[in-house]
Amino acid sequence: MNHRFENIKELKREFITVQFFFDQTKERFKLRKVGDSDIDPEKLITEKDIHRPGLALAGYVDLFTYNRVQVFGNTEIQYLAQLSESERQSKLDRFCSFNVPCIIVTNDNSIPEELQNSCSKENIPLFVTPYPTTRLAFFISDFLDDQFATQLIIHGSFVDVYGVGLLFSGKSGIGKSEIALDLVERGHRLVADDIVVVTRKGEGVLMGSGTALSKHIMEIRGLGLIDVRMIFGIRAIRFQKRVEVVVELEDWDRDKAYERTGLDSSTINLSGVDTELIKLPIFPGKNITVIAEVIALNYLCKHYGYNAAEEFRRRLQEKISARNMKSKLSSQQDSLGRTTEYFEHDFE
Repeated sequence: MNHRFENIKELKREFITVQFFFDQTKERFKLRKVGDSDIDPEKLITEKDIHRPGLALAGYVDLFTYNRVQVFGNTEIQYLAQLSESERQSKLDRFCSFNVPCIIVTNDNSIPEELQNSCSKENIPLFVTPYPTTRLAFFISDFLDDQFATQLIIHGSFVDVYGVGLLFSGKSGIGKSEIALDLVERGHRLVADDIVVVTRKGEGVLMGSGTALSKHIMEIRGLGLIDVRMIFGIRAIRFQKRVEVVVELEDWDRDKAYERTGLDSSTINLSGVDTELIKLPIFPGKNITVIAEVIALNYLCKHYGYNAAEEFRRRLQEKISARNMKSKLSSQQDSLGRTTEYFEHDFE
């Protein structure tokens, strides 16, 4: 079965500034800005894809995606090098007449003076990096894909339990923060509380984190705000984690049928990714923290190829098949079905 959360907010960036792009990637991608002029704050990147402008430099601009980050690799630089000075300047002037957000030259290639002149004239930021083109293209695409990905704002608590990302959801006041706090006290790690930002990475990976404002501060009703990092130390937190299981907390309803075997698993669709969903009824005295740990351990068992529900079904089917082949007397003899056929002399 597939469920959907209610009241989820979806946010998606329409653009980032080139200045933001440079600030965030200059250390990661070893970018250096060419020239002394400041980056125009109105220079925007509006697409997550990059462009290799070989054909555009050669003069074919009918399909020129100029609004993308432009990457000059060895091919582009060597093509420009074999042109005459005047022809090179003419082609670069035409290229830079489009509203290009920025240009990145890879492999620490020597930058033609004409390229610097054209970029300066059109106020286009020009960067250079030692990374090879293919590697840089992967890094930039991954960064931009993350920046332009749809982000889900979910009200809940997110905890790393035995390396499994458990996202607790449920109505306000049901005890999500208290469960997260109890898990932290037992040695697990808090990722976010109250507001969880979930971002899709790649085809089937959801990453969750907190907000810059709240970070690892929790609100405990009756106590107030607490800082988990200050109280429990650095080992009690992490800044991001993959969302692997959603645990939806709800008040116990004796008239409602809850999953008893685990054979009919449920999923919830978050940004196009089906994620395991467990609806967990709670009532006073129920140890939700231990159950949460078992949820994580059971997920790991299934991840590594063992499913307790499927194993029980297999044993049951084998037992039924075996009984159908036996006589009535034999069937009565083993009807108890003990785990141990004979208790020797071990009476512990």
